[in-house]
Amino acid sequence: MSQYNIAVLVGSLRRESFNKRLARAVVKLFPDDLKARIAEIGALPLYNQDQDADPPAATKQLKSEITTAQGLLFVTPEYNRSIPGVLKNALDHGSRPYGKNSWAGKPTAIIGISPGATGTAMAQQHLRNVLAYLDAPVMGQPEVFLQHRAGLLTDDDSIGTDSLGFMQKWVDCYAAWVRHHASGA
Repeated sequence: MSQYNIAVLVGSLRRESFNKRLARAVVKLFPDDLKARIAEIGALPLYNQDQDADPPAATKQLKSEITTAQGLLFVTPEYNRSIPGVLKNALDHGSRPYGKNSWAGKPTAIIGISPGATGTAMAQQHLRNVLAYLDAPVMGQPEVFLQHRAGLLTDDDSIGTDSLGFMQKWVDCYAAWVRHHASGA
């Protein structure tokens, strides 16, 4: 059996972030052949093209994690109907310098959770636009736009029983997406 390394990027820096909790809960549902690692994006300085020739250590670390991953999972909140600045900054770092786009060809999925009724639908759409330009194929269906509510996440950062079947189906689709792309099919 092959092992697929998944880089998980969480677009929130808040210690008790709903999206960090969701990321931890979802990776618990991964099958044995998917191994998740949360990529640290909070230490990245603001992207500066002057540093392309000698990137900061945090940039080198992020690019290494992306390059060695066979799949990507973005877990994003929605800020002002778009993606958080920290996530856009990570996307910029990973795509540079020109011609060294680490995101290209990586099978990708997006999920997110928010207190709002539409979840993170707008942020996910904006992220899809950026990832399309960066040549990262994004899983189209099923989509996950979660509204934070009591019982969705348990105290130990697992998916609650009412949503467990839905999220497990999503994870199964994502795992198949990664395997399909990683096999070169």
